[in-house]
Amino acid sequence: MIGGLEVGAIALGVLLVMLGCRWHVGVAMLLAGALCYWLVNDGDTRALLFTLNNLVYARFSSYDLAVIPMFVLMGQFAIHGGLSKALFRASASWIGHWRGGLAMSAAGACAGFGAICGSSLATATTMSQVALPELARYHYGKRLATGTIAAAGTLGILIPPSVPLIVYAVLTQESIAALFMAAILPGLLAVAGYLVVIRIVATRTMRDVERAPRHGWGERLASLGDIAPILVIFAVVIYGLYGGWANLTEAASIGAAACGLYAVWRGGMRWQGVYRSLAGTAEATAMIYLVVVGADLLNSGLALGQLPTALAEWIMGSGLAPLTVLLIILLIYLLLGCVMDSLSMILLTIPIFYPIILELDLFGLDATAKSIWFGIVALMVVEIGLITPPMGMNLFIVQKYSHGTSLATVSRGILPFIGADMVRIAIVVLVPALSLVCLD
Repeated sequence: MIGGLEVGAIALGVLLVMLGCRWHVGVAMLLAGALCYWLVNDGDTRALLFTLNNLVYARFSSYDLAVIPMFVLMGQFAIHGGLSKALFRASASWIGHWRGGLAMSAAGACAGFGAICGSSLATATTMSQVALPELARYHYGKRLATGTIAAAGTLGILIPPSVPLIVYAVLTQESIAALFMAAILPGLLAVAGYLVVIRIVATRTMRDVERAPRHGWGERLASLGDIAPILVIFAVVIYGLYGGWANLTEAASIGAAACGLYAVWRGGMRWQGVYRSLAGTAEATAMIYLVVVGADLLNSGLALGQLPTALAEWIMGSGLAPLTVLLIILLIYLLLGCVMDSLSMILLTIPIFYPIILELDLFGLDATAKSIWFGIVALMVVEIGLITPPMGMNLFIVQKYSHGTSLATVSRGILPFIGADMVRIAIVVLVPALSLVCLD
């Protein structure tokens, strides 16, 4: 009879083969999890069917998961309602005349769009179509333009609301509101780091390039009027959540409804846009839920073989320093980011890495603080995976919309931003208070 550890190793090996063959990650995890049960029970499928029956009901009867389609719908309304253009115009009217100002405006618009979208891939796709033509019109270099959009697009999964953070909270039984609060300062630090990089690169490479025209105060105030409803929507959702008069699902529902009404009123969204938003929400939600079920079954199968527990015990007995173990985990995330999306990485790795992190003595943090801090750190590293050359997913998206630009050019353009990301991660890792101060 095959031992539990061998079963876990076989299942992970089969999973990696399926992922290498480009199978859908949800289907691959479902099959790998089913394989665990089949091997442990000597081909008897009754335990597998019983587990699937209970697992699916237990997971989808969770009220917390209802928030995902609401935030996805809010993002779809933002995408199809033209809200990204209003954000970019408003940002450009204030700082577009600075050296590198239009690139800074694009980064700021990505941060704002990420606050109502929650998806890095959607943010990079939408802002590429909005900002890249404008950056080309004012002769911004291809490296700076594409690097800015690819890097700033990753803000979509860090700035609340964030679907990967919600999934992390569900997997670890943490407070979604607490994780959203913990992400605020690291998100602002990310925006600041990108603006500094843009300024440095623009100063070195754009000395002889004509700047965008300065806008008058009338245009600036008018642009704020265009995005004021977006800011109000975000403020209502956040205040409703932390003020205590609405739970997360209610706040997300209010935000989705308000974003849809604004998209119809100011964005010109018509029935076709509404249909595309609803269809996009259904498709994205179904994909997320499939991955969630697959991850649950795989994690249940691995737990059946005691693989996560055995791995945690081996690491604790290896004599490695806690920070060394953390560094190894972060490096694994960087490698996975080259071939997987952020949600899949979170679902696949958290059940394995999370018990290890809780066992480590890191900066004297208690279990709750450690859980929240690691969630933010893991998400930041997952961000870098999305832009790690040569396979980062955001690089391909930006290259697609930057006509005539090679992937090598986009990859070179992203390097300064990766440097800023590394500095930010080091700061948040070594100073955990930055991700916990908002919780006090």
